[in-house]
Amino acid sequence: MSPHVLILGGTAEARALAAALCARPGVRVTTSLAGRVAKPGALDGEVRVGGFGGASGLADWLRAESVDALVDATHPFAESITANAARAAAETGVPAVVLRRPGWRPGPGDQWHCAPSLDAAADLLPRLGRRVLLTTGRLGLASFAHLSRLHFVVRSVDPPEPPMPPDTHVLLARGPFTVPGETALLREHRVDVLVTKDSGGAATAAKLTAARDLGLPVVVVRRPPLPDGVTAVPDVQGVLERLGLGQGAHTEPVVKDFAGDVPAGPVSCGGDGAADTCP
Repeated sequence: MSPHVLILGGTAEARALAAALCARPGVRVTTSLAGRVAKPGALDGEVRVGGFGGASGLADWLRAESVDALVDATHPFAESITANAARAAAETGVPAVVLRRPGWRPGPGDQWHCAPSLDAAADLLPRLGRRVLLTTGRLGLASFAHLSRLHFVVRSVDPPEPPMPPDTHVLLARGPFTVPGETALLREHRVDVLVTKDSGGAATAAKLTAARDLGLPVVVVRRPPLPDGVTAVPDVQGVLERLGLGQGAHTEPVVKDFAGDVPAGPVSCGGDGAADTCP
């Protein structure tokens, strides 16, 4: 029987992993999407959309579909999904690995202010600026809804959900973005403070460079910690190696044999156990 790998997806890394696994003969690949994005990109392999019904529902699905390995390649801030995946893997004995892109790190000239949550980020804003570019996604705007004296430019892939700040301009856009484009956006809207989650990756990092070049402060929301006993690998190659499908492996993988902790890549704002490097 072909080994079956379930990817909890929704990220560029999940898409790349699905393509890499589908290129290996004899591997069945299913990517599960939460369904929060209206038009997700194309994916290799099988695709399912929608929740599982918590950790117990995911465990039932793992058993019913004879899953041999579970890869959590969700967004670094998909905290509940990651927790449910860890519990389901422990309950079923299915080997699991977390794929997390490394977080961003501040460089010379950056004015970063780290916050442990969206609520804490909102608390910082009144003393940092009056015109905010908010790029934390379409969910969670309630944390900023009380800031009636600030103007917000909210950028997200899909329309944001209320409640949201009363003075809000919504921009619908999907990365990757460029430094010239982000610089022009900040200038056009006269933004004087940027708010972002520490998502990591190159697709949305241009805003950080643009903010640095313009001398703007940036509020960076730290990643939530991984569940106890869970570590992460930083890239697709690391997952392939854990699955026995790394470079030079041409035979059918023995998925059940992969195990052991692989430390996560470095992150900038204290998530996943790394030191907090924010000023």
